[in-house]
This record gives sequence, structure tokens and C-alpha cells, in this order.
Amino acid sequence: MIKGPGIFLAQFAGDEAPFNSLESICKWAADLGYKGIQIPTWDGRLFDLEKAGTSKDYCDEIQAIVSGAGLEIEGLSTHLQGQLVAVHPAYDAQFDGFAPPEVHGKGKERTEWAVNQLMLAANASSFLGLKNMATFSGALLWQTVYPWPQRPSGLVETGFKELAKRWTPILNYFEKKGVDVCYELHPGEDLHDGVTFERLLEATNNHNACKILYDPSHFVLQQMDYLKFIDFYHDKIGMFHVKDAEFNPSGKSGVYGGYQEWKERPGRFRSLGDGQTDFKGIFSKLTQYGFDGWAVMEWECCLKSSEQGAKEGAPYIESLLIDVATTSFDDFAKGAADEESNRKILGL
Repeated sequence: MIKGPGIFLAQFAGDEAPFNSLESICKWAADLGYKGIQIPTWDGRLFDLEKAGTSKDYCDEIQAIVSGAGLEIEGLSTHLQGQLVAVHPAYDAQFDGFAPPEVHGKGKERTEWAVNQLMLAANASSFLGLKNMATFSGALLWQTVYPWPQRPSGLVETGFKELAKRWTPILNYFEKKGVDVCYELHPGEDLHDGVTFERLLEATNNHNACKILYDPSHFVLQQMDYLKFIDFYHDKIGMFHVKDAEFNPSGKSGVYGGYQEWKERPGRFRSLGDGQTDFKGIFSKLTQYGFDGWAVMEWECCLKSSEQGAKEGAPYIESLLIDVATTSFDDFAKGAADEESNRKILGL
């Protein structure tokens, strides 16, 4: 059975109570009906990754705080640090803010810092008894996604070879710790759909620790078949973000959005139940394939407040959870059978 409801804390952390400490935000989440949390490892108000990656005692303290609120830790998030594993120089200025000031403007040092952060997250995940970690892949090729002039022959292969070179040591370390790296497939990342995930998988020799964080909202905005995606990749899905979206193209703009603000874009993230995502279909597919991870709400909406979204999210996810059947609906009509009886039925 899928676990839940869970909540990703990144969009809710803040300087005001109850969002400014792990203890108070856990109580807030539990009071809303959530049963699990995903922790952003870059937010020192909630979590100290340096301590967590080096101290089992600190991780035990974190576990005590979370369990004291009646919650479980679903996983850690290193989205910002994972982004910095691979950054094209065109985006240096924009992504420097994800790293400490001492590595700003220093691409190599910033990447080394990010890799060390991921290693700490592997240690922390192991100390906390977690099996999955959420992250981004970073991007070396994104600026060529819709190329003009055309991409030179071999450019994509070279890009994924380098991406694999950077990620393979990280994946190896996570595998030793018994933790899978779940990439959120997201526009802006070199891993943004099934084809690009397969490229990295092939470039890392089908690494066992290379998995997917499934978030259908990014597929709605790309106009992908997010249900068929589960048929293709269900055995690689390790984590699940429940985030809604809608796509309403016009005669003026479509997938690319015309540089408009979120409210004006054809593709918009919405609070749960306000968008177009077929979550009943998604939960049915994931249940069909035996997914037993967490359904974690990620709130991003251009219209509704985060607090209203969080309040509505827990019961919405709760209503989608499927209590898996242990018997077949037509068992009442099943007759006893053996090999001899079966052969008679077949006229043999």
C-alpha cells in the first residue's frame, strides 16, 4: 500500500513560527493530518546537514523530534546541491545562490562542495534508516534543448558521458550506504523525461542506485503521457511527489510560456485538486505495480496560499490511498480444482 499523506517542507519553511524549526513545523504538519515529511537538507532552520552527515547521535535527535510529533521521515532532499553537480557556465550567476559565498564564481569549487554535500546526505540517510533520497541531476545540455543552430553530432552523447562521470562516484557511494538516488525529472535539468533518464542510466551502466522521483506535474507541462510513463518505468520509481498542474494553450503561447509570470502561463502548477492531473489514475497505476513508498505533497501554486494548500492536501491524498485487496472479487464463485479436473475442463 502507498504510504501517506506526506509533505515536502521546502516551500513552507520560514522565519516565523511554526515554520522556523523542525519541532514546530512537524507539529503543524501532524495537526493537518500528515504522517510523513520530506526534509530539505539546505535549510538550516530545520536540518543541519554537516552534523547529520557526521553524527549518528544528531540523526537520532532528529528522529526523536519527528517521531515525537507522530510523523515519519520519508526522505531527505538535496535538490539544490544536486543541481550544482552539473552547471553550464551560462547559468553560473543564477545558481551561485544555491551555494555558500566562498564558492561563488568558482565553478569547480562549487561542484566539489555540492558533491561533498551529497556524500553527507548519503551518510545522513543511512543514519536515519532511509532507503531513498530526492535530488536534481543538474544540466550541461539544457541550453540546447530546442537547438538553433542544430546540435553538432555527438554533443548529447558527450554531455551525458560527462554527467555520468560526475554522478557515478556519487551513485557508488549511495549504493554502499544502501540508499537510492531518486532524480526528479524536471525541465531545466538534463534529466527531464523518460528518454533522458534512460540516457543517464545507459551511461552509468544501469547503475542500481539510479532511480526516479515521479512528479506528474512536470509531465503535464511537457504534455507527456504521465500514466504510460508509470507502465514504462514503474520498477525505477523510488519516490513520488503529489503535485498538480494544468496546461491551457492559447493562440499566443504554449509549452514555453512566452516569458510570462506563472499566472499568465498556459502551463501552471496548482494546488492539489485544482489542476488537470488524473491522480486517481496515477494512484491506481502505482498500486497496480506494487509501489509502497510515500505519496508526498509538494505545494507550488500561483493562485492559492501555501497554508490553504497544505490544509487541503492531507485529506486529498488520504482520499486517494488504496487499501490493497487481498482476495479477488469473484473468489465466491471459484471452485476447487486439481490437474485432473483442469484436464477434463479442457476436454483432454
